[in-house]
Parts: sequence; C-alpha cells; structure tokens
Amino acid sequence: MLMTKERRPAIRTLRGWAIGVLQEAGAIHECEEHGWAQDRADPHARERAIETARRYPPFGTAPDEAIAEIRDVLNSIGDTCPECPNGDC
Repeated sequence: MLMTKERRPAIRTLRGWAIGVLQEAGAIHECEEHGWAQDRADPHARERAIETARRYPPFGTAPDEAIAEIRDVLNSIGDTCPECPNGDC
C-alpha cells in the first residue's frame, strides 16, 4: 500500500508570506551578494502588495492582519544593504 505524507504549507509564517508578496509585487528585492532585503521605495509596488493582502490573505488570516504584516515588514527593512560598501548593491 502506498503511504503519503500530508504536505506542509509552503509558507510557514505570516512574515514569510508577506515577504513573498512584497517580492512578487516588486516592492522589495534581495542584495545578490549578501541576501539582505531592500526596500525599492516604489509606491505602486507597495499598493499592489497591500491590495494582494486585502484580496488574498493567507488561509485563516483576516485581511487587516495580512495588511498589517505587509506594513510591518516594509517598516523593518531599509533601502540599502548594511554589508555593501556605500550601500551599493
């Protein structure tokens, strides 16, 4: 008999989900050399991410909670990589 394991969700935390949404919207990107997340300061990309959170929050999460997490992630990252000289990535 073939046994199957139940699959884990692809995103395990709300923060991980928010980072993924922000990356897909183009609001953040990673420093290719060091991996730090950087804010692109694109207001249209931010609005796309917030609209995604409003329309498609993770299962079991209220839209307001998803939007708050998007904003928390944006507030927690800067626009430069702390490890790159002069912030040039």
